Amino acid sequence: MPTRQSKQAPPPKAASNRSLHAAKTTKQDEFYTQYIDIQKEVEAYLEFDPDTFRGKVVYCNCDDPFESNFFKYFAANFNKLGIRKLIATSYDGSPIAGQLTLFPEYNAGNGKRDKPKAVAVMLDHVKDEDGDGAANITDVKLFLKRNKAARIALKADRYPGGDFRSPECIALLKEADIVVTNPPFSLFKEYVAQLVAHEKKFLIIGNLQAITYLEVFPLIKENKLWLGPTITSGDREFRVPEHYPLNAAGWRVDENGVKYIRVKGVRWYTNLDHGRRHQRLECMTMTDNLRFSKHKEIKGKAEYERYVNFDAIEVPFSDAIPSDYDGIMGVPVSFLDKYNPDQFEIVGNSDDGAMMSQIGVRPLGREFINAYRARGGTGHYSPGMRMLGLLKPQPRVIFKRILIRQRDRAQSARGKKK
Repeated sequence: MPTRQSKQAPPPKAASNRSLHAAKTTKQDEFYTQYIDIQKEVEAYLEFDPDTFRGKVVYCNCDDPFESNFFKYFAANFNKLGIRKLIATSYDGSPIAGQLTLFPEYNAGNGKRDKPKAVAVMLDHVKDEDGDGAANITDVKLFLKRNKAARIALKADRYPGGDFRSPECIALLKEADIVVTNPPFSLFKEYVAQLVAHEKKFLIIGNLQAITYLEVFPLIKENKLWLGPTITSGDREFRVPEHYPLNAAGWRVDENGVKYIRVKGVRWYTNLDHGRRHQRLECMTMTDNLRFSKHKEIKGKAEYERYVNFDAIEVPFSDAIPSDYDGIMGVPVSFLDKYNPDQFEIVGNSDDGAMMSQIGVRPLGREFINAYRARGGTGHYSPGMRMLGLLKPQPRVIFKRILIRQRDRAQSARGKKK
């Protein structure tokens, strides 16, 4: 989606309780990524492989050129990264209209509407256009203004112009090697499915809870998608359109009247390799965790809690994974920030009932549900659901767990049984 770099301003008021999940629910899709977040993420891939983008066609769809920090970053670093071609597309009715409204065809057919029409911009080189001795984003703007052939209007059909599902945008997608953007939150599942169907490399932003989407988790399990390295906790600031309500806990308006809010639970999703996913997670033994863990839920206990309906232990924190445990463990979705596919094997997703049945999770029984209700539980749970349950310290159903086991120890244990 379109982005714009924020000017320096005082820190935001407070961390927001607003999540990208809430944004998806209310169809408030217009979040615009900060330049610094894009820069940090891309540079992490370059540290692992300096040629990640060299000779590649980079496609920033869902992005208004010159309003998009994705386009700004790749245009400004076109030569440094060795990009072969950069493509960016905006969509008809974009809530943020920028300098491309200076192009006559960008407003063609709009009549009295203020909102711009969709456009695709293509760069196959960046050179010194203004003669100042440097090739930068100013030269890109000048080149595009002088060369009408570098931009084309995108027409509407069954989808609005510039919609990633439109035939014109799919044709551009087929040309691309790597897609980098912030897609519409409400269409995240469909967007990822399209990238996978066309076998594209990608680097996109989504919400943390998307990990357990039934359309996304199998890709993670099969090592076809993973999390990026630079956002692993906390929240991030996004620009929002003028019409966006400032009802989040953390927000600000800069000196130019531009609105920003802070959003929790943001992650990069990618299939580009990076160094962090090959770093081993250092873990204490089970005995040491029970003696020295910093978490009160672990320290001082006689043992880890076990699920009532599945042979696995509950590990509520990634840093509490016992290094000497051979079996299956339930861990939070944030574990994927530290996931090393050489060290751990992903077994299942507690949100997927069919997957839970396949790996042997038994349905919760009426006795468990009655005990849960008796202690005051109000969740919408019923007998027969294949969700993970715990009895201690009180009956409860566990929210969103990824089931894992240690790859080396699991292979060793299976070998001993033969």
